[in-house]
Amino acid sequence: MLRVISGSAKKRKLKTPPGMGVRPTSDRVKEALFNILGNSVPDCSFLDLFAGSGNIGIEALSRGAASAVFVENNYKNLLVIKENLHLTGLEDKARLIRGEVAAVLSGLGLENQAFDIIFLDPPYLKDYEIKTLAAIARHRLLKPDGRVIVESSKNQHLPPDAGGLEIIRQEKYGDTVLSFYRYMASAGEGD
Repeated sequence: MLRVISGSAKKRKLKTPPGMGVRPTSDRVKEALFNILGNSVPDCSFLDLFAGSGNIGIEALSRGAASAVFVENNYKNLLVIKENLHLTGLEDKARLIRGEVAAVLSGLGLENQAFDIIFLDPPYLKDYEIKTLAAIARHRLLKPDGRVIVESSKNQHLPPDAGGLEIIRQEKYGDTVLSFYRYMASAGEGD
């Protein structure tokens, strides 16, 4: 059972898309993630890539994020995110975008969007992580002090740096690894 752990929508149950195509982040990993993020969540701008059920972005909104953008290519999954936002009363702080992540990131870059926290949970072992990190850096979607968190399989090796982002922390929870990236010391400043 998927649920919101903390905040304004605490204990609200969330729906998951039918079938095996979505692998929601477990409560254990989600709680660990938000414990690490701590005080950086309230009032932040949050980007949830490969959003699936919207589980992570909704948790961020429940914990006080000012806004969240959910990016999901599957239309049925997008409908589930919309329903979950309605169930939690958080739809007024959310923007849903349907599309391939690479194209959406380019579009957000053209809009001059930038986020405090970017979370990506792509399908495991498909090598989306490195390309997505590089696109985030290329389109300047992360604010200078922001963080990108990648959820991946313990069998997926992520590089120490990708496109101007460097890994600052990794945590393992069973078969899941959370990798935290930020701009390299000189990369986050103007070109």
